[in-house]
Amino acid sequence: MEDSAHPKRAVTVADVAKAAKVSKATAARVLGGYGVVSAKITDRVMAAAAALEYRLNELARSMSTGRSGIIGVVVGDIENAFFSLAVRGISDAARLAGFNVIIANSGEELDAEKSAVDLLIGKRVDGLIVTPARCDSIDHLQHIRRAGVPLVLFDRAIPELDVDAVTGDDRDAAIAATRHLIGQGHRHLAYISAMDAEGGGLTDIGLISNSAVRERVEGFVSVLTEAGLPNPLHYVRLGATNQQQTDSVIKHLLSDSAAPTALLASDSLVGLRIFKSLQSLGLSIPRDVSMISFLDADWTSVTVPPITIVDQRVYEMGKLAGERLIARIERTPLAVERLCVSTSLVLRGSVATIDR
Repeated sequence: MEDSAHPKRAVTVADVAKAAKVSKATAARVLGGYGVVSAKITDRVMAAAAALEYRLNELARSMSTGRSGIIGVVVGDIENAFFSLAVRGISDAARLAGFNVIIANSGEELDAEKSAVDLLIGKRVDGLIVTPARCDSIDHLQHIRRAGVPLVLFDRAIPELDVDAVTGDDRDAAIAATRHLIGQGHRHLAYISAMDAEGGGLTDIGLISNSAVRERVEGFVSVLTEAGLPNPLHYVRLGATNQQQTDSVIKHLLSDSAAPTALLASDSLVGLRIFKSLQSLGLSIPRDVSMISFLDADWTSVTVPPITIVDQRVYEMGKLAGERLIARIERTPLAVERLCVSTSLVLRGSVATIDR
């Protein structure tokens, strides 16, 4: 039985070298994955390492190879199924390329995002994937580039930053969803987002700091304008940040003199909150109010009725972001691009047809 007061000494490269009957430098090259070593010697060193239960010192490898083998990922809200799916895609791409992933959650707070970026750079990650909390505050993202760390933006694009971004076709997705509602006879529609805003209203689309939300609102408003519907910005409501706030947003909307007959939720968390709000008010979907939600979250297919959704293909987005970052780490010559993943509207039972 091992004496817990005197734990077993960690196995070193020198121990592996001695067991494999090679020099320490040769063992280090094999274990660190750099330099040229014959297959026969490599097999011998790896067998010795396995027998001794050697664990690679990642810091030592980083110092010798210039790489940590780690990718940093900063997401907006890990509670949101959107980001959970994205991280799975990123992690799968990273694993296939031999990288590990460290995940940080900003909670859509700029200061938390800045702290996470600083921490990950301090850990010498080989590259970063970041979902910017705000697209109008980029000094810390510029710092990533100045530090020589490859950066890929996820879900949101910042053209001024001149880095790759992987996003959905947010404007087109909102256009398709809104046109479907208009096509079903709805003339009073509302778009609801979790973005915080004083008073919950919106007077200028340009003030929206989140590029994904801004593009969706642009798509929503463009269709209402195209249909000749008055004052479309009046029906863009922000601030659905939790259930209580969403309840308040829904109550205010439904008490309007021209209450909306259809609601478009900016993401699956907001969609679920809207669903609960309508239930608490004793309202039926779609008899009383129709709704569409972004993202094919699990809950959307098990409600009664199931919810019509914008399928965002988030896993593919995450995988593409991971692959793009790895290409940058490997210095693959590529032009800077915004890689836009297409969406589709999945029709279920939550939209009623209104006779015009």
